[in-house]
Amino acid sequence: ILAILFLAGIIYFLRASGYLQIRFWQDVIEFFTYKPYGVEKLAKKWQRIKSRLDLPSEAEHKLAIIEAEDILDGILKRMGYSGETLGDRLKLLTSAQLSNLNQLLEAHKIRNNIIYDPDYRLSLEQAKKLLEIYEKAFQDLQAL
Repeated sequence: ILAILFLAGIIYFLRASGYLQIRFWQDVIEFFTYKPYGVEKLAKKWQRIKSRLDLPSEAEHKLAIIEAEDILDGILKRMGYSGETLGDRLKLLTSAQLSNLNQLLEAHKIRNNIIYDPDYRLSLEQAKKLLEIYEKAFQDLQAL
C-alpha cells in the first residue's frame, strides 16, 4: 500500500510540475529541427562572443576567450563528462571525439594564462585563432 501511495505521489508531482510536458516538447523540437534542443540559443551567444573581436580593446578579446571556454565547459558537463575542471574533462576525451584536442588543450593553457596573469598579452590574431579552435570543437560536438 505504501509503495502504491509513493508511486501515485510521484505521478501526481510529475504531472503538476510540467516536467514531462517540457521534455515532450523538447523532443518534438529536436525531432523536427534535426538539432539538439538549445542550439539556436548557443549560436546567438557564439555570435556575440565573436563580435567582441570587432572591438579594439584587448580586454574584450580576453573576455571572448574566457566566455568561449565557459560554453565548452557547460557543453561537456551536460554531456556527462566528470571532473572538477575543464582540463580534467578534456583529458577524458579522445582525438576521435574532438579532432583538435591538442589545440584545445593549448587554448585552455592560454585561457589559464589570461585568468591568472594580469600582464598576459593577447593579440587580435591569437584571439581569432583561439576562437577558431573553440568553434571547431563545438562543431565536432555538434553544438553549433
